[in-house]
Amino acid sequence: MNREKLGSRLGFIMLSAGCAIGCGNVWKFPWMCGQYGGGSFMLVYIICLIVLGIPCLIMEFSVGRAAQTSPIKMYRKLEKPKQKWGGFGWACLVGNLAIMAFYTVVCGWIIYYFINFLTGNNRDLGFTTMIANPSVNVIFMMITVVIAFVILSFNIQGGLERITKYMMIALLALMIVLAIHSLLSGSGEGMTFYLKPDFSKINGDVVVGAMNQAFFSLSTGMGGMAIFGSYIGKDRSLMGEAINVISLDTLVALLAGIIIFPACFTYNLEVNSGPNLLFDTMATVFNNMPGGRIWGSLFFLFMVFAAMSTVLGVCENILAMIRDLTGWSRRKGSLICGIVVFVLALTTALGFSVLHFQPFAEGTTWLDFWDFIVSTNILPLGSLVLALFCCNKFGWGWDNFIKEANMGIGMKVRSWMKPIFKYVVPTAIAFIYVYGLVTFKWR
Repeated sequence: MNREKLGSRLGFIMLSAGCAIGCGNVWKFPWMCGQYGGGSFMLVYIICLIVLGIPCLIMEFSVGRAAQTSPIKMYRKLEKPKQKWGGFGWACLVGNLAIMAFYTVVCGWIIYYFINFLTGNNRDLGFTTMIANPSVNVIFMMITVVIAFVILSFNIQGGLERITKYMMIALLALMIVLAIHSLLSGSGEGMTFYLKPDFSKINGDVVVGAMNQAFFSLSTGMGGMAIFGSYIGKDRSLMGEAINVISLDTLVALLAGIIIFPACFTYNLEVNSGPNLLFDTMATVFNNMPGGRIWGSLFFLFMVFAAMSTVLGVCENILAMIRDLTGWSRRKGSLICGIVVFVLALTTALGFSVLHFQPFAEGTTWLDFWDFIVSTNILPLGSLVLALFCCNKFGWGWDNFIKEANMGIGMKVRSWMKPIFKYVVPTAIAFIYVYGLVTFKWR
């Protein structure tokens, strides 16, 4: 099976950034930022992106480009004789399936809100009512899955790359318009909360939350970025590409907060309301705002673009892994992968009404279970494995990694950075991961 290639560097950056941005930036980032003290969380999050995110992203791109295969086979292809790294490829497949088991449902919620604002049925919207309605959850999750795999059934340049370019440009344009509108509407108090750090609020929970959010947003650790590395040539070095992707990713997260927090403070709404911040809180804002139906429609339209960009990226990863295992065509693989994702996502879609399951503390559901598998475990542990594999002789090795990462024109990984990649990154990930498990609210 010939390896498909992306048509342009812009396509690669937009695809990678699109996969990174998604609900991680415009849904999960704002509510985590609200819960963990605003500017305090923002500061720690940016530090995590620079110290941990950039190295991990460079390593993922490098492994993917060198292997020229999907994550399920990339470790096996690059490992040295008698090494046993191949099993981690299966963890990548599990992680991608687990994230789609709840992410497609969240994307469906956003589509549902967008349609209701667009049609003028926004006054009676309620997050709790919506998630308790099994038909709404299942139907709009199914719409998400069908749209994704229909697009992926075409070749990568004509389907995924072209659609993602258009969506990302529209997303950025909508976000800039919404951010300007939010700033002009006032509430400097909201911007102060969002951007001014309160160092007394920085503790272990904030650090763990920021690290997990950095990995969740960038999709590093389970091959989410490696797959796009496998679709590009070797004319550009990878450090600059990683910085471009992270810069775009951070810009979107920053704009999302500028859109949300001033509005919350203007209307005296709670910013620490958790996952429903995007839904109940922002719906209340728009319902009380002049021209709120129009602004609400634009807001949830940009959310649809953000969420679908990640759904497309992750589903492409799943499809590529299954095709590498089976040799199926894109169309056959898309059909079967779509069915599998739909069935798995039924657990989350029905978990608030029919399939009751409390995996941890009171009030937790299937969504929390899948998120725990991905955000708390596979993403950080996968990044730890990636760092060990790239930087040590018992894996791919530093020399092989550097040769691949620095191939082509652009910014290079320097020799003085080796201790950061080899020691700082894995040590920080391991420490914060263990701390996260110890302090996790199991019951």
